[in-house]
Amino acid sequence: MNQQGRRERKKAELRTRISEVATALFLERGFEAVSVSEVAEAADVARPTVFAHFARKEDLLFDRYPEAEALVVAAINDRPAGTSAVEALSDLLVRLADEQHPLSTIRGSFRRFWEVVAESRALQSRARELLDHLEQAVAAAMAQTAVPDPRLTAALSVAAYRTVHLESVRRIFAGDDPAVVAADHRARIISALGAVDQLFK
Repeated sequence: MNQQGRRERKKAELRTRISEVATALFLERGFEAVSVSEVAEAADVARPTVFAHFARKEDLLFDRYPEAEALVVAAINDRPAGTSAVEALSDLLVRLADEQHPLSTIRGSFRRFWEVVAESRALQSRARELLDHLEQAVAAAMAQTAVPDPRLTAALSVAAYRTVHLESVRRIFAGDDPAVVAADHRARIISALGAVDQLFK
């Protein structure tokens, strides 16, 4: 059991290292300008090793999607009694923003990260696919916890946050004060998801 645990830990550490190396290269040079072979060389691994951990090149940048999905599902499944699924999502997103968590829109490397995404159609397409996957995961979690109309609730919740996120990205690109954007981002999460929550009460 311990040996299996060590293997899994080493596997996770290698995956993280490959992603960190790739992300640094993407932020420096842009996604399209960096090949998987260059990532492998910089990470000191074979090219097949990269694809053993990441099915697609785009996932090297979006490597934390599984963590995001796990956090969202846990927030819904483990929410306190009397807290709606949408309210639990809102609380999670606000907490991530307050902590400047890497999964939040508002964080230190925020601007360059989303510049890289904006420069690449492949990354934009993958981001939309992952958002669809997240919506499905949210709907499934809501269905398991007896949320009325879970698919519609999930779709509206994800769409509400996407709108908040895109507006915050637009404002950062426009040169708005990051502190003001962060404060507004937090307030708009609460407002947007609160409006969704009211639809089902």
